[in-house]
Amino acid sequence: MPEQSLDKTDRAILDRLQRDGRIANVDLADAVALSPSSCLRRTKALESAGIIAGYRAELDRDRAGLGLTVFIALKVEQHSRETSRHIEASLCEIPAVVACHVVSGEADFLVEAVVPSLAAYEELLLDKVLAIGPVVDARSTFAIRTVLSRGALPLDQLAQRS
Repeated sequence: MPEQSLDKTDRAILDRLQRDGRIANVDLADAVALSPSSCLRRTKALESAGIIAGYRAELDRDRAGLGLTVFIALKVEQHSRETSRHIEASLCEIPAVVACHVVSGEADFLVEAVVPSLAAYEELLLDKVLAIGPVVDARSTFAIRTVLSRGALPLDQLAQRS
């Protein structure tokens, strides 16, 4: 997908929405110096273009009972588009998986999962992740403490138009 060119007003809208996705349109418009109708039109255009992918509540993992975060590096056999699609679909069906990346290097996939305990992690690994046919190796790293997990995108690094 080609990179979208954003002007400074678009970047201001996105920056504010990244920090407060529940802000009222009238307050957002005021914050970025637009009329409410212009602000809403721009926000809807950013949504239609797919730049704003959605809105959601961010939950505290510990308070939600999912305090164990694990990163699982997966190696697979039979590298092919079909194998990749199968693994991706299988991982997307596992509720504990909160992020998945195709990576280069020693691993083929890097999976982030959240679970309530080591016992739940063992079940996740043995019964779900390693049960995905082409997966031949899994190396896990546990997060001791999370410093930042929901950082805003650095919009100041985007190509600017006006």
